[in-house]
Amino acid sequence: MRPMPITRKQATRLIKRLPVNRSVSTATQTSTRVTRMAKAILKSPSVPAGVDLLKKENNVGANYDTDWARSYPARAVRVLLLNGVMKPVVDLLATPSIQGTDRLADVDGPVIFAANHHSHADTPLMMTVIPEPWRNRLFIGAAADYWFTNRVTSPLSALVIGAIPVERTKVSRKAIDQSLELLRDDWSMLIFPEGARSPDGWARPFTSGAAFLSSHSGAPVVPVFIQGTNKVLPKGKNIPRPAPTTVVFGSPMQAAEGEDSKSFAVRIQEAVAALGDESATDWWQARKNAASEKTPTLDGPDAGVWRRSWTRSAKAKGVRRSWPQV
Repeated sequence: MRPMPITRKQATRLIKRLPVNRSVSTATQTSTRVTRMAKAILKSPSVPAGVDLLKKENNVGANYDTDWARSYPARAVRVLLLNGVMKPVVDLLATPSIQGTDRLADVDGPVIFAANHHSHADTPLMMTVIPEPWRNRLFIGAAADYWFTNRVTSPLSALVIGAIPVERTKVSRKAIDQSLELLRDDWSMLIFPEGARSPDGWARPFTSGAAFLSSHSGAPVVPVFIQGTNKVLPKGKNIPRPAPTTVVFGSPMQAAEGEDSKSFAVRIQEAVAALGDESATDWWQARKNAASEKTPTLDGPDAGVWRRSWTRSAKAKGVRRSWPQV
């Protein structure tokens, strides 16, 4: 007898009823159910309309907790990195000339080092030239929007340079309270009152942060003049190059009775400018210029960017230029 012919549709139904295909179908359905359950578990629960969700706290930036970076294990790692890696590299690239450390001989207790700011090389340079005992109990006020932007740079900044996050666009009560607490706990501070690196080699006006912290903690401000780091690592460059640098420490300063933070900040900037004049001439000439109010300012001429850069390059070469008439 001839086999009874069947249609394609009937053949498909028969194939689906085979045991092998039934098990595959069952496994597929089970996998689909497991996937749906996993999505349901991981998915955030629904919220009724009109109910505001609590915002997740951002643990980086200005909110990053750096207390662990001042524990003994972290401090031991930082000392090893400072003396074993950072200092040899700084000595090789920057060959710093250090002046004025004798002015700190009578200082006892924590201080606030306030320096002008040209380059990212300023931080490792200062960390290696600040004399002991302040070098090993030092924290740095660093820009939260630059050094503490993610979960990689935040712990590295806290561990390697002992930084705490400071907001540049507004006054942060958390940063102020943390700085005051550390200063009272015999930690010294390195701060760049300009708030950012100089774009053209001339200094920005000093903010009152260092002056305020000094007035409220009792720690004196040590003005520091830095020169040459803009050649080691210019702004906008990522590869350093060898160039000589100079660091001049000034005498400790404190706010006068009744002096506000803004006026004290101006005096700090004038003191740094006088140290720059001392570096360019000598101690006696710098004192004479200061007495006659002829100390060259750090902020440069009030002119356009190209003129400021042009004058800065002339000053570095020891050339005296007059303004062209344009």
